[in-house]
Amino acid sequence: MKILRYDALIDVPWKNGGGITRNIALATCGVQTAWRLSRADVAQDGAFSNFSGLVRILTVVSDTGMVLESPGGQLDADPWKPVRFDGGLHVYSRLNDGPLTDLNLMFDPSLCDGSVTTLSGPLVRKVGPLETGLTALHVLKGHPTLSAKSLGIGDTAFLDATATLDLGDDDAILEITVRYLDQSKAIKFSIAAR
Repeated sequence: MKILRYDALIDVPWKNGGGITRNIALATCGVQTAWRLSRADVAQDGAFSNFSGLVRILTVVSDTGMVLESPGGQLDADPWKPVRFDGGLHVYSRLNDGPLTDLNLMFDPSLCDGSVTTLSGPLVRKVGPLETGLTALHVLKGHPTLSAKSLGIGDTAFLDATATLDLGDDDAILEITVRYLDQSKAIKFSIAAR
């Protein structure tokens, strides 16, 4: 198991001044992005960057959420409720009540399929890596433990073996899975840290 602590993340300001991205992990297949996991502090309303060719699952992890407006309608991005959409969709976000933080999983659907699920305590269960892919846990609230290792808000654990997840009454996490579709292609991932 590898744990990336929140305080090890690096702030990358947006060019438009509307927020900050903190990269968590990146996977590539040759020079092509297979998937990417990051947190973003969104300071104001604004247009999303274009990630054509990728699927995006956005989860608001703090504060009150936002509305994602697109030519085809709108999506409500409420706290802790993952929203899945095409990364190339023209999206304009309107914050419901001021700045917020979200977690983004983006992946190339020709190489993998991803999911993000919210788990809240009390809960004790076994969690493990996918046979062909990745399982990660990102802490939303509280101080859950993973095989007796304490995690804090914003920490991300990458599983390489089965572990026991223990969520207390006030704990919540996101369970993130990325399943690799084509076993003939080598996908390599790296964890972003200082």
